[in-house]
Amino acid sequence: MSRQAISLLKNLGKTTTVSKIQTRSVTYMPRPGDGKPRPVTLIPGDGIGPLVTKAVEQVMEAMHAPVYFEPFDVHGDMKSLPEGLLESIKKNKVCLKGGLKTPVGGGVSSLNVNLRKELDLFASLVNCFNLPGLPTRHENVDIVVIRENTEGEYAGLEHEVVPGVVESLKVITKFCSERIAKYAFEYAYLNNRKKVTAVHKANIMKLADGLFLESCQEVAKKYPSIAYNEIIVDNCCMQLVARPEQFDVMVTPNLYGNLIANTAAGIAGGTGVMPGGNVGAEYAVFEQGASAGNVGKDTDEAQKNANPVALLLSSAMMLRHLQFPSFADRLETAVKRVISEGKCRTEDLGGNSTTQEVVDAVIANLD
Repeated sequence: MSRQAISLLKNLGKTTTVSKIQTRSVTYMPRPGDGKPRPVTLIPGDGIGPLVTKAVEQVMEAMHAPVYFEPFDVHGDMKSLPEGLLESIKKNKVCLKGGLKTPVGGGVSSLNVNLRKELDLFASLVNCFNLPGLPTRHENVDIVVIRENTEGEYAGLEHEVVPGVVESLKVITKFCSERIAKYAFEYAYLNNRKKVTAVHKANIMKLADGLFLESCQEVAKKYPSIAYNEIIVDNCCMQLVARPEQFDVMVTPNLYGNLIANTAAGIAGGTGVMPGGNVGAEYAVFEQGASAGNVGKDTDEAQKNANPVALLLSSAMMLRHLQFPSFADRLETAVKRVISEGKCRTEDLGGNSTTQEVVDAVIANLD
């Protein structure tokens, strides 16, 4: 080989080593007019609800997020949804909601359930995942529980056959089962998830849960790139507390989903940090993901130490739903920084901070 060729090879090697590939981040390209502030219906709710929804309002204002709120005074002991609430949600398409108490017994229907039925919010989604810096019994937990929201045991079809005998009907339809299964697989596909697990009790409820399972199986065939398996609900609970990292996306009928989501939330850090929402073809309501056992905690409300993290993360989901991804990223990043630093945590996370102190810390960590 000639000296000239050797020299060229040496120089080429140096150029390759020294030069850096220029990279450019992929930007979100909005449509003209997408920056216009969007109205969002706000339900502060009961117990700690007004405290944590106020926290979201403060952070949104600090970020100058392009949303503004239309509040409605709603409480779980009301006999019906207040006038104008449904019209507001139907107009705005989006609602942020604090917890509403559901009276136990007494024949009073749940306003939470009524809201989902009236707006056909057929899919409930709860994301249960480990937050860096928050110690939990299990690691590598990142589970999405997608629950059918409109039928099953929550249909509310109960009557007294004779004195002392009550019949409660569980309603499962092919239409709703296929609809929730399709949503679960669509979610998995669009979020680069690898597996969908159907949770059932078809070994006992052969017709009702059997229909749900058949619907999931039919939909699964249309998504060959996504793994699909099935698990009986009692075994599912045991597997969740033993090896939760094996689950990815879970699709469930109504009642099982409520139980599974709360179990997964407890494993991953508690209900105070798990975001969620309810969505249908036209409307979406975002709220604390796992059922707030602390919804009615008047002590938390009185002492101003309720955990706002779950609703802050739910509001980040809302911002993405509204196509404001950069605001969602900023909010999520700030919340995760506060949790990771560990200096500012409410009592349920092992600290002694107030709600306002957490809010101030999140605002201080906004980019």
